[in-house]
Amino acid sequence: MSNNGTFSLLIFALPLLLLGWLFFTQNKRMKQMRDFSSSLHVGDRIVTSSGIYGTVKHLDDSSVWLEVAEGTTIRVDRRAIAMKQSDESAVADTTDATPSTDVAPDEAPGSTPGSQQNGQ
Repeated sequence: MSNNGTFSLLIFALPLLLLGWLFFTQNKRMKQMRDFSSSLHVGDRIVTSSGIYGTVKHLDDSSVWLEVAEGTTIRVDRRAIAMKQSDESAVADTTDATPSTDVAPDEAPGSTPGSQQNGQ
């Protein structure tokens, strides 16, 4: 009969342990996000959760103004900032922005690259 009591205790304790673990990990993630959000500074190069790259131009309690292109500034919620850009990705962005000279220009805008035009 004591085996039955142990089994009942186990069935009751496991969900409680799972809930405790979920609350603990959620609080840990929230603390990390608060720390990250408070570490943002004007001039930081960041990436939003939707994949927009930009530079922080102004900070508010709940908003961040990002310059995404020269002269183009958008306002996003601080919680939308996913990460700071690393130096490697900043270097990759500048090298990707320069046009390559060995690529042929588009002859027909709107066509897929490598497709034949007019049955040729």
